[in-house]
Amino acid sequence: MTGAGGGALRRLLFLASAVVLVDTMFYAAITPLLPHYVDEFDLSKAGAGVLAGAYATGTALGSLPAGLLASRVGVKRTVLFGMSSLALSSLAFAFAPSVGVLIAARFVQGFGGAASWAGALSWLVGAAPRERRGELIGAAFAAAISGALLGPVLGGLAQLTSPEAAFSGVAVLAGALAVQAVRTPAARPERPGRLSDVAVALRDRRVRIGVWLICLPGLLFGALGVLASLRLDALGAGGVAIAAVWLCVAGLEATVSPVVGRISDRRGRLVPMLASLAGTAVLFVLLPLPDRLGPLVVLVLAAGPVIGVLWAPASALLSDGAEAIGLDQGFAFALLNLGWALGQVAGSSGGAALAQATSDAVPYLLLAAVCAGTLAGLTRLPAWPAPSPSPPR
Repeated sequence: MTGAGGGALRRLLFLASAVVLVDTMFYAAITPLLPHYVDEFDLSKAGAGVLAGAYATGTALGSLPAGLLASRVGVKRTVLFGMSSLALSSLAFAFAPSVGVLIAARFVQGFGGAASWAGALSWLVGAAPRERRGELIGAAFAAAISGALLGPVLGGLAQLTSPEAAFSGVAVLAGALAVQAVRTPAARPERPGRLSDVAVALRDRRVRIGVWLICLPGLLFGALGVLASLRLDALGAGGVAIAAVWLCVAGLEATVSPVVGRISDRRGRLVPMLASLAGTAVLFVLLPLPDRLGPLVVLVLAAGPVIGVLWAPASALLSDGAEAIGLDQGFAFALLNLGWALGQVAGSSGGAALAQATSDAVPYLLLAAVCAGTLAGLTRLPAWPAPSPSPPR
């Protein structure tokens, strides 16, 4: 698939972007619905964290199998498995009679989401010129963030109408994308991958740092999504208002992601990530302070895009490292899924449990310290140069 023409690359970018958009839309729909489910099923703050983190738990457990699937049977079949899982889990979530079914449905959707992301992004990167890798990954992440933008709208719509209608619509979209994937050409795997390849890859510094820098925004957003949503609710914001806040956050993220991807192609991967880490550390020190709705909304709106700067360059760095050591890109994006999922689980479940045992300030300040420590570590590294152009074909 490497060296696809401009028109074929645009169509593939559209498909990959649509796959991650729809998957992320379902994932993000829980944010404005979380207070509703807390009330309906009498959940504690820790219980809300478990529900929010079930998707990421499924992604964590599905990441390496998804990479193996992509490298053995191909990216197309991997995407089809992911979209089928999304359709079935969306219907289960729509008609769930208990919190146990809700958690199970989100787990299955996260497991399938690992396949959707690994298949779609490795399909795209396999066709992309090296010197445009950050830009195209940034564009796909912008679509995923747009899914995060539409997710709260979906959640708000589910509140205004019914979960049955809203989440059944997600199943229909997943089916339509599966049909489009079937009609899109894809290369067969050149060499079947092995799980042992992943252990070898983790010896590479770029791969290790890339995984951590994907884990970190998962950690940050996981904590922010639970703690900020519940704090907004406590300060008087209803479900629709909370949805509007996260809608704006996602819109800002989607705007900056392609720009950051291009910057990382031209100036190197570390430059935008250092700025993001510095800004995030400051914002997470400030987030536990507001006792009024307005200042908290301003801080949440600022935090989203600043954290989101990490996604595209960290993903491109991970992909660069994988290419340099000959790791199949399916496994590279499996590591991306795994890093994000581990961070998301720790951020949502762990952050919520820690906040319940102490206060919201403790996880926020701990995460600020993690960002500061990561920033200090990265500044000691030599800057990686911008990627060289792909060889002529």
